[in-house]
Amino acid sequence: MAGLIDSLNGLARRIPVWSVYLLLALPIPWFFYQGLNGGLGRDPVKALEHVYGLWALRLLIVGLAITPLRRTTGINLLRFRRAVGVMTFVYALAHLMVWAVLDVQALSRVWADVLKRPYITIGMAGFLCLAPLAATSNNWSLRKLGARWRKLHRLTYVAALLAGLHFLWLAKGFQLEPLVYAGLILALLIYRLPHRRIFRRFSQAG
Repeated sequence: MAGLIDSLNGLARRIPVWSVYLLLALPIPWFFYQGLNGGLGRDPVKALEHVYGLWALRLLIVGLAITPLRRTTGINLLRFRRAVGVMTFVYALAHLMVWAVLDVQALSRVWADVLKRPYITIGMAGFLCLAPLAATSNNWSLRKLGARWRKLHRLTYVAALLAGLHFLWLAKGFQLEPLVYAGLILALLIYRLPHRRIFRRFSQAG
């Protein structure tokens, strides 16, 4: 098993980070093309809005999983975490723009929906948490902010909770998919609670 993990980590070190950005960006124009050509069903705007939002949620979960994956298995994908985080914001922005520009189509209605519909309010709050994270996901910001950079990037946890709640609230009736995503988010956040570190120390001491 150790040999397999070493091989996977060696492979990860050889993959250029820019290729991860490219790979994650490719579905954006592809889904848009499908929407233009009838590949997303009878309501392509709603379908496009949903698929961009779903990808943002998935990437948010992937970003949260990178540290637990390294701690529990030894597989180290930390060098890709910034790319995953930035592309999470890009998909969230695409989700927002499709909703605002193609679906609502009026700035006054956008703000009215944000203020009146709780699930949209929660979704917008999650997006606003992601915005400063994307803006400071660069080496200059890391040097400039110092220790404050890590504190700021804890907004990821808030954004994840809000995104999961947004999806749950958006779902009509009982649907398994939003519950699965919410469960994954909760599990990954619970893993980060202080008692996990205390438990590991006791385990190592034993």
